[in-house]
Amino acid sequence: MPVIEISSLEHPGVEIFCTLTEAQLRRQTESGKGLFIAESPNVISRALDAGYEPIALLCERKHITGDAAKVIERCGDVPVYTGDRELLATLTGYVLTRGVLCAMYRPVFRSVEEVCRNARRIVVIDGVVDSTNVGAIFRSAAALGIDAVLLTRNSCDPLNRRAVRVSMGSVFLIPWAWMDGTIRDLRWLGFRTAAMALTENSISIDHPSLAAEPRLAIVMGTEGEGLSQETIVEADYVVRIPMAHGVDSLNVAAAAAVAFWQLRAPETTEN
Repeated sequence: MPVIEISSLEHPGVEIFCTLTEAQLRRQTESGKGLFIAESPNVISRALDAGYEPIALLCERKHITGDAAKVIERCGDVPVYTGDRELLATLTGYVLTRGVLCAMYRPVFRSVEEVCRNARRIVVIDGVVDSTNVGAIFRSAAALGIDAVLLTRNSCDPLNRRAVRVSMGSVFLIPWAWMDGTIRDLRWLGFRTAAMALTENSISIDHPSLAAEPRLAIVMGTEGEGLSQETIVEADYVVRIPMAHGVDSLNVAAAAAVAFWQLRAPETTEN
């Protein structure tokens, strides 16, 4: 564990944490892998448990032997950059949560077929660009029985720093993949699709046929306009959450949590 004291933005290696944009982190490094940043001991621990490879840490000095000690030990011989709290807040743009960041290599992307192979309930995140919403959807998905997450290419990266933080590391607990094509393609994998949208022919989320589906893909749309008409037409079901007091919709993350709980897979019985 080499501890490296830093005093300015110019120190070699620190640019990973303070000057590289999310897009720059995603680009290939000399190793051929992109990078992402995980924050806080609990989130970093979940990433390590899932097999993600650390390359450097940025840690407040007092946390090296405190809250971050176990995480640092698990990371082996990767460099630990440290300095005063005020300096590190300047480097990162905000005071560190629990005093530690970890730069890690991105994993090899998995295929839709691989992550869905044994799944009964999946969510398709279609065009959701807000990192907070994506992180919250992942957290609810992991907690409420969703087996896999698929994202369209115009959605926010799940390994965006804020998405990882909001998810509390749930992006490392549940398999996910980028999705090309349309939701119609999921039929080849045995899924019926439920598009969450308010239309004249939508059915209530508590309709018994939905819960009875052996394999169901729940499709969540953008924060503003929702799902496209093309996606709605392609879906096997169009589903609404009944509202009260004249409220017309929920935030996509809140709606996802409701949908995941209500549409959870039916229990199986042992013979």
